[in-house]
Amino acid sequence: MPRSTPPATVHDSLVLEPRDVRFDWSALPLHWIPDEPMATHTINVLHLLLPEGERWFVKVFKDALPLITDEQLREEVLGFIGQEAIHAEAHQEVLDHLLGQGLDPRPYVRQISWLFHRVLGDKPGLTPAQRRENTIERVAFVAAIEHFTAFLGNWALNSPGLDRAKADPTMLDLLRWHGAEEVEHRSVAYDLMVHLDPGYLRRVRGMAVSGPLLVHLWVRGARFMLAADPTLDGRIRPTWREARLIARRGLLPDPGRAVRSALRYFRPGYHPTQEGSSSQALAYLATSPAARAAATH
Repeated sequence: MPRSTPPATVHDSLVLEPRDVRFDWSALPLHWIPDEPMATHTINVLHLLLPEGERWFVKVFKDALPLITDEQLREEVLGFIGQEAIHAEAHQEVLDHLLGQGLDPRPYVRQISWLFHRVLGDKPGLTPAQRRENTIERVAFVAAIEHFTAFLGNWALNSPGLDRAKADPTMLDLLRWHGAEEVEHRSVAYDLMVHLDPGYLRRVRGMAVSGPLLVHLWVRGARFMLAADPTLDGRIRPTWREARLIARRGLLPDPGRAVRSALRYFRPGYHPTQEGSSSQALAYLATSPAARAAATH
């Protein structure tokens, strides 16, 4: 059975800094990519999934902290927890703004909350050994999801189509600030998984469960947002064909590239540092209006 590449040296210089950013959503239009409701709401699915999802990440990683024996990795996990907690709150603010514009995201968010808290949450009555196994299994799910968030972050940092389409600059900064931090900490969940269980089967199982689930949730989320948009009256329904056409204009990630990225996760020698560029991520964080403002507080 293939084994994962040991991560002993990949995190030697990684120092994760939670950046306490703030965004002003008062002027955000409902369709923040002008005349592109499908592209807008397909990306808006992030705001539906991430607040509950990243709070769940934080809970899982806090549960995993007592199992970590590598002090450098422990520091990275603590930095990861800090960054993810801020991500959740930043996207929650967008949901609150959408509600004020007449688009109620709460029915879908309640379903996401149920998934993370009831299906993927703590299991009562477990023995210590079972609790440890459950924690490691959930870490593997997070590692697979973090592969996708790094893919999306890399796309956001390299998406001039959004600038050409005159997407709202505050939303662009949110997406690119968040995307840059996802690229910055892209190896932490994977390194933690390998630290707790270096077996290849755990990695495969994590992606086999998380990958299809994410696709399903994203498609359902896009359908929900377009149906709930009070300005559309249900006139627009998402299709894969339309998503590919929009992706060709640079307004959405290319579905084919997303599939190829997921398949790379199964390579025996895979490591997240092979995805995206840390230097590019840090360069954006040095210029992000929200991150720069946070640094001065």
